[in-house]
Amino acid sequence: MALSPVPAPGRPTGHPLGSSSGRAAGAGTAVAPPRAPRPAELPSVHGALLCVALPALAVCADHGQLTGEGPEGVYAAGRRLLSRCVLRVAGREPVPLQGRMAAADRAVFLGALRVPGDSGPDPGLTVERTRSADGSERITLRSAVARPLRLPVELALGTDLADLGAVASGRAGPELTASVHGTGLRWNGDGRSVAVTADPPPMDSLAAAGVLRWEAELVPGGTFTVRLRVHDDPAARPTAASSAGNGRPGGHLLADAHAEGDDPRPGELLRTSVEDLRALLRRDPAHAADVHLAAGVPWRCGPVTAEALWAARMVLPLGTRLAVTTLRALGRTQLSGAGTESGRIPGPLRDAGPHLPPRCTGIEATLAFPVVLAEARRWGLPTADLEELLPVAERSLGWLRRAAGANGNGLLPDPGPAGPWRAETQAHAHRAALLGADLLDACGRPGGDALRDTARTLRERFRREFWLDDRAGGRPAVARGQDGRTWPHLGGWAAHLLDTGLLGGGRYAQGLLDRAETEQVARLLGTPALDSGWGLRGLGAKEPGHNPFGHRAGAVRVHETAVAVAGLSAAGHDKEASALLRGLLDAAAAFDHRLPEMYAGEQRTAGGRPVPHPAACRPAAVAAAGAVHALLALAGVRPDAPGRSVSAHPLRSAPLGAIRFSGLVVAGEPFAVRVGRLGLGMVEEAAEGLQLGV
Repeated sequence: MALSPVPAPGRPTGHPLGSSSGRAAGAGTAVAPPRAPRPAELPSVHGALLCVALPALAVCADHGQLTGEGPEGVYAAGRRLLSRCVLRVAGREPVPLQGRMAAADRAVFLGALRVPGDSGPDPGLTVERTRSADGSERITLRSAVARPLRLPVELALGTDLADLGAVASGRAGPELTASVHGTGLRWNGDGRSVAVTADPPPMDSLAAAGVLRWEAELVPGGTFTVRLRVHDDPAARPTAASSAGNGRPGGHLLADAHAEGDDPRPGELLRTSVEDLRALLRRDPAHAADVHLAAGVPWRCGPVTAEALWAARMVLPLGTRLAVTTLRALGRTQLSGAGTESGRIPGPLRDAGPHLPPRCTGIEATLAFPVVLAEARRWGLPTADLEELLPVAERSLGWLRRAAGANGNGLLPDPGPAGPWRAETQAHAHRAALLGADLLDACGRPGGDALRDTARTLRERFRREFWLDDRAGGRPAVARGQDGRTWPHLGGWAAHLLDTGLLGGGRYAQGLLDRAETEQVARLLGTPALDSGWGLRGLGAKEPGHNPFGHRAGAVRVHETAVAVAGLSAAGHDKEASALLRGLLDAAAAFDHRLPEMYAGEQRTAGGRPVPHPAACRPAAVAAAGAVHALLALAGVRPDAPGRSVSAHPLRSAPLGAIRFSGLVVAGEPFAVRVGRLGLGMVEEAAEGLQLGV
């Protein structure tokens, strides 16, 4: 079971392309893309503390009380199990002092209370609450009063058993009436039930009011602790045959990477990002061994998406296992048969900003599949996994060749045969063709030369039809129409033109741009119009339709900024890469190192802070993985496990001083690399037999 996906601005909406719900975009005849339903106004969670261990999730305000307002509550598989948990001691709520995340799945809240009868201003009682994603909670009262105390403690509990989608749209419904159940309370409704049990057992249980009561006896310096557990209805749990597929995935999927050096921020960001990635892991209900990343919490915890594949690619330095299971899950959705759509992975449409129609996430996933498989091989993918997944990659590459040649111009339309032809899609297609050809050659399979021909045609047509000359040195167009019209609007999407992909021997594949064009794109990415100071804007500040909160119209998308940092670094543009990386690190610090998927593209000012996006997921897979990707650009690790070599190409400017990365994985073994203050790299730990280089 999965948390219910909820439509939101900038999120994939509409029917999956290629499904029985409508004709597929790009299916041989020009069809209008399905219109996305108008999204509801989502309740903001940017100020909440989100404890995540999917399929469990707890949404908490920083005061620690669950009041039932908005999306607050404890959820399991998309159902709110507990909406209200209000603590009172001697009839009063504690004064909230601090709420913080202790780990990705756990939050700690601290409050204080003056003891009845005391006249001074100092609180004599502290209250600490530790709440986990599954709703389990420990509440501890600690006395600093010099006399014994006997105080009534009360917990008011309630739930509506509402679906997350209903909560998001304001249709949650009233609270249910409780009944006494063992050492706690039970609620029944909508064919389900949930119980909360307490230890120690309460002295009194008032079912009609949903209240549990204790008498706390506290000696000077003593404590009183209550532990709560939330129990979902056993009848609503998965059957025994599938229960193994719904437990928490093990930590072996992602290595324990660490960063340490002159600047402490990379270490904090890397640690938090890996924790968040582990918290976002979820199993395929029908295939217990396959795990992928949910796109983001709380609104996008549905089936495997293109973002899950992007994230798996970005965290290949933490191991190849997540890439394997994600590829396997997506591969099962691939369209089969002998038609023109054979080999494509279906996916919903995604908002593309104010100037272009929605784009197809299925096309993005189809083109990413062979790239992730090819690069996973370079990082040390086991042969058995490669052989299992290679036929799916071959079918994806076959679809790419047919789609690029269908219109006679060598370009790939998106979302349908009538276009438009997007620059970002051409970059994805070109990368897939070159890395796919390299993969097929290495595996002794035919088709490599034909794919290189496809890439060459793409490159020639792109330079001729997408590069717009002007007095400032030119710029790439974001898209081109069937009638020859071009959309010149510049945005963070241009970073994808620098992401060429990794080949053998630590070489990067050839890109769509020549050297002069690459330098010009690097310069443009570093201008204030695109670099907000906190990261890349989705649409330049000077472009018509710019909106700092627009998903593709001006907001900073962390994953796109990370792509830019890595691409600029690989192309030798240290200055621009370093500026974007420092901005991303500063933004991460403002978000307590848990980066949201996007935030407002407001211009950075002295003393300012990045502005949250009210509908952004946090944590989000591509944001957490993007942080890992951007940080590791500092070291520039380029593995070739089949060729038994690995090299480091760090940023020469060493923008964060000396730094060491450990706990990485190359060729299935631990890997560590150090970058000195002069920008020199040194491999400190690697698999035996690997040839090392810098």
